[in-house]
Amino acid sequence: MNNPLTVLAPQLFGEYPRPFEKLYGAVSISKEMDNDEVKLKLWKAYEFGLNYHKGQKRQSGEPFFNHCIAVASTLADWQMDLTTIIAGLLHDTVEDTDATLDELKDDFGNDVADLVDGVSKISGIEFSSRKEKQVGNFMKMLLSVAKDLRVIIIKFADRLHNMETIGHMSQIKQHRVAVETREIYAPLAHRLGMSSVKSKLDDLVLKTINPTIYKEINAKVKTTNRQRKKFIQSILKPIQSELNKYDIKPKIYGRPKSLASIYGKMVSRNKEFEEIYDLYALRIVVEKVEHCYLALGIVHSLYNPIQERFKDFIAMPKSNGYQSVHTTVVGPDGRMMEIQIRTVEMEETAEIGVAAHWVYKGGKSAEIDKNVKWLRELLEILQNESADPKEFMDLLKIDLFSEEIFVFTPAGDLIQLPVGATPVDFAFQVHTQVGMHCMGAKVNHSTVPLNTKLKNGDMVEIITGKKQMPSYGWQKYIVTSKARNQVSKYLKKLRDKESIKIGVELLEKTLRRLKMTKDVKEFKGSFERFGYSNSDTLLKEIGTGNITIRDMLRKLRPQKPIENDKLDDDESSRFLKFSRSAPAGIVLDGIDNLMVNFGKCCNPIPGDDLMGFITRGRGVTVHISSCKSLPLLVNETDRLIPVNWNVKRSDYFNVRLRIMGQDYKGWLKDISECISNQNVNIASVDIKVNDSLSSANLIVQVNNNRQLNRLMKKISNLKNIDYVERAGR
Repeated sequence: MNNPLTVLAPQLFGEYPRPFEKLYGAVSISKEMDNDEVKLKLWKAYEFGLNYHKGQKRQSGEPFFNHCIAVASTLADWQMDLTTIIAGLLHDTVEDTDATLDELKDDFGNDVADLVDGVSKISGIEFSSRKEKQVGNFMKMLLSVAKDLRVIIIKFADRLHNMETIGHMSQIKQHRVAVETREIYAPLAHRLGMSSVKSKLDDLVLKTINPTIYKEINAKVKTTNRQRKKFIQSILKPIQSELNKYDIKPKIYGRPKSLASIYGKMVSRNKEFEEIYDLYALRIVVEKVEHCYLALGIVHSLYNPIQERFKDFIAMPKSNGYQSVHTTVVGPDGRMMEIQIRTVEMEETAEIGVAAHWVYKGGKSAEIDKNVKWLRELLEILQNESADPKEFMDLLKIDLFSEEIFVFTPAGDLIQLPVGATPVDFAFQVHTQVGMHCMGAKVNHSTVPLNTKLKNGDMVEIITGKKQMPSYGWQKYIVTSKARNQVSKYLKKLRDKESIKIGVELLEKTLRRLKMTKDVKEFKGSFERFGYSNSDTLLKEIGTGNITIRDMLRKLRPQKPIENDKLDDDESSRFLKFSRSAPAGIVLDGIDNLMVNFGKCCNPIPGDDLMGFITRGRGVTVHISSCKSLPLLVNETDRLIPVNWNVKRSDYFNVRLRIMGQDYKGWLKDISECISNQNVNIASVDIKVNDSLSSANLIVQVNNNRQLNRLMKKISNLKNIDYVERAGR
């Protein structure tokens, strides 16, 4: 451009920058829209972004705004509306420049500002961990998606270009971004029906995380390409010929599977590249639905189908809107080939998913297809949940990674569920209250256990009872996020209620022992001084052992000397109650989550040999098999039962240790350092010194008795330690 005025006002002098012209050329303009008006709006956004990103560089050294143009161009290729393309062009202005949302609203309207805000990361908040920050950003984005699904479509375009240019980042950041893409964005694209986006993301993740494997598979695919094309042609010609007889003009082509998909099959089937037959899928695209079934009949008349690999997603579409008929046939030379048959409309939906469902109504906001109902339900759950990062991510992954089955209600209504779903999941999908009171189920008119895994085509009937409520056992086999969320909430309420009851008992008994009964009301009402919102929360924390009566006395009665002997029983009781507050991980003949109490006399931990005693009305009390209290029960040996541990390696158990030794300066320091060096946490310490003899009662958190024995041996090797014992035996 020789004339400098064209740079300042290209809309007047007719010369726009080449990248802008290319972007404008990709925009889909409907008949109702004015071309000049579209060009002016797009240029205004282009100029706004260019000015604000001026001088900014990406790590590759290229201008930062090139990334924004790439995102907008991808959205234009997906035939998104002008508002979405403009938001894509400006998606980083609020996050990475001095531009504000108010400026965007003034210049481009509320829709563009809301979309940019939805894509922008949270700023101005201090997070305690990277995981928490990541969860906060996902939550913000998904809540924006609830209002307008175009937010996630812009995010996909942004993530695609970031993954394509990831090579300029540090190795650590490359790996982190690739893992995030693999775990969240790729499965989310799949659930929204954007298969082409998912395939590209999967390949880019493989290229980043396993570059050697990526290169090997890519080279092998290119090497065998000619042979495979020849094989596809040998199958294609007879099908094309037969369809022409019925005056059907299909589009038939072979589509290579993504490199990540090929690698996934090599790993899951434990096969070499040469043994994977379905590297390509043959796709037949026709005009009408009836032509799909006619084409299917022709394919099956020419080649033998493999019955168990036939799927009709036209009659029963996936929840993401995907429709197609899949069949695998045995072709020439006995080689198998997958064939997908669909209409032109289905083809577009399969490639860009929800982006293909956009409906334009005279410039008004777009309506999205009902097939994203699962996302709405997930967001409702997430909004009601605590912001625990692990819980959030686990809940998100449950919904993102699940494949689907189709089952029926007795009335014939179709219900979509994840693979591995049970009648309890089905019950919650029908209605929350049906799930909460589910007590039995019939599958295909036969009564089945509630942990039965449902199969495609099952007819499920739920039996309910007014008094029936969820149990801990349900958590072992339910898979849908809706069911898991409702059951977890109910059981948490149950545990909180139990903890409050224990807290009240501990507080009242301890104060009674200290002859401070008149102060019970004051102690219960002191919740604000301990940072709690109400009295019940304080009592719950006492019941679970997070705060002790000793802590409360120190704060509320600092002038009053604490009599250790009077509190010893309270500490012992609190400790034992606390150690039993979590689900116990005890199994009787394969049945876990029993109503369990640990014996106060021995307080077992994993690795100890166990014996259970059936009590009247309090479930099973579990003792170490060598516990001295067990001989007291010999008169009722019919109530003794064998029980076993069923705990994760990561679970911690509280154990009380008593340590005796000669007092010296730094005695406690040496003990605590020894414990810390064994990677063991100290939950509580109580130490007394009497005539140069020190005694310490510690509560430590260990995984099992092997770790405990190792710790006790290390402590006993310290100088001036007389003995270490496990208290309570």
